[in-house]
Amino acid sequence: MSKSNDMQLQEIVKGIKGGTTQLPDFQRGWIWDDDRIRRLIASISCSYPIGAVMFLEYGGDGMRFKSRTFTNVKGDGKKPEVLVLDGQQRLTSVYCAMCSLAPVPTWSGKRELIRRYYYLDIAKCVDPNIDRVEAVLSASANKTRQNRRCKSFLDLSTRQKEFREHMFPLNIVFNSIAVDEWRVEYRDYHKNAVYDNRMRVFMATVLNPIVTYTIPVIQLERTLPKEAVCQVFENVNTGGVQLTIFDLVTATFAAEDFFLREDWDKRQTAMIKAEGTFGILAAVSQTDFLVSLTVLSQYRSKKTLSVKRKEVLALTLENYKQNVGDLVEGYIKVARFLVEQGVYAAKDVPYTTQFVPLSVFMTILGIRTQDEMVKTKLTIWYWCGVFGEMYGGANDVRYINDLVVGLPWIQRKEASYTKPHLYDGSEPITVSQGFFHPERLYGLKSRSGAAYKGVMAIIAKKGAKDFITGRSMDLNETKSDNVDIHYIFPQGYCERAKLDKLKWNCVVNKTLLASQTNRMMIDKAPSEYCRYMEHDKAIERFGENVR
Repeated sequence: MSKSNDMQLQEIVKGIKGGTTQLPDFQRGWIWDDDRIRRLIASISCSYPIGAVMFLEYGGDGMRFKSRTFTNVKGDGKKPEVLVLDGQQRLTSVYCAMCSLAPVPTWSGKRELIRRYYYLDIAKCVDPNIDRVEAVLSASANKTRQNRRCKSFLDLSTRQKEFREHMFPLNIVFNSIAVDEWRVEYRDYHKNAVYDNRMRVFMATVLNPIVTYTIPVIQLERTLPKEAVCQVFENVNTGGVQLTIFDLVTATFAAEDFFLREDWDKRQTAMIKAEGTFGILAAVSQTDFLVSLTVLSQYRSKKTLSVKRKEVLALTLENYKQNVGDLVEGYIKVARFLVEQGVYAAKDVPYTTQFVPLSVFMTILGIRTQDEMVKTKLTIWYWCGVFGEMYGGANDVRYINDLVVGLPWIQRKEASYTKPHLYDGSEPITVSQGFFHPERLYGLKSRSGAAYKGVMAIIAKKGAKDFITGRSMDLNETKSDNVDIHYIFPQGYCERAKLDKLKWNCVVNKTLLASQTNRMMIDKAPSEYCRYMEHDKAIERFGENVR
């Protein structure tokens, strides 16, 4: 499914310029800075290896990604023959510096956006005692260079000024006619045998190695599965931003003139702003949404359920359009369900991964989610997942089991309407394996932990009251910046009293309180700070409903 061979750099550049070699739309932008470009040019001029590049044949049913041309290449709608999976930064640098007549957009050492033209200092290039990097010079977009430290100014804005400074413009190096013209005019300008001889040495030892420079190319065939493309891209781009399933599906849909990212942004905004969701759905990731949609599409098409990467990548635009509207409504139902469970904000969602099966449950069940038995079972399943800490790792198998086994279990009528039978072999593994030992409470110390968040949600749901105001820490209160999680026995008191840290530095010693209440608690035992509050008439000032 792949082949390897060496290609001349100038042939690759020719393909980039002509638009037959392009980038897949999921590739990130070009980021190399000026110094790195200069070092790359120096390596090529010395015939040093710069590493292999990887191409992917374009076309066929499986490889119809949205593509784009390289930086400084004017696109004319031409379909590419190959896409560059690995080598974007190097090839973009080469094309822009050695072929494009436009200035190169790059970055300074201070991460400021700059535009540069690149030159080779002929005298320094032929001097064996000078490092080649020093012979590669970059000038500004108006082809000048000012060194304030040395109080020098270099002007290369005309051909004659290039001749005078012995600076060869690198962006004509692959144009043999332009190189010959420049060399002849350089010789005529100087009419100096020494300079003429130096030019011949420069041509032989620097320019010719650039023109004949070859790069190892690994070319992947168009028959390669999409999931393999994704894996290959991740393997060869370990230093960059990780490629997601969403990125690949976005590029695939874009080939059919559908812009998934824009569609997702609109739908996510609508979900976040939906009545009764309180912004909880801001926690939904792009990839999890696609996984949910894939499973929903499979279920409705009566296909075997699977959330493996290749199944998500096989999602068609038609499948997406047919199911996305219903899934959005399912997610809105999820948010309202979570509010009923005491989860009032996106940051308080115990497991965002539970969005996947829960959203499919809600979409498929529809209005039946209002049935008391259905809601009871959904609630049991949800809290078994949270306190059983089931959704913290790889969840592919759990998703499918919960959906395949969970859907009929949730819908099955029980003999006891209010107490559904459990552990009879028909429940999903999240329910049958869900277990929480009370001792686990001592280990819940991190606010980011799922079970920790679950405890706080239950505290809010059960109507915990503030120590001074007596107000319940319900939805309206907890949405305020005035409420946070605080110690009941203050940390300072516990440390002075040398209490067992295992027991006080955990969720057992935490509750939701108003910030002004927390400020009045001081580092005393509850029996003492309560007397202080009463003495200070805090109850009268903040409300008398304490008991």
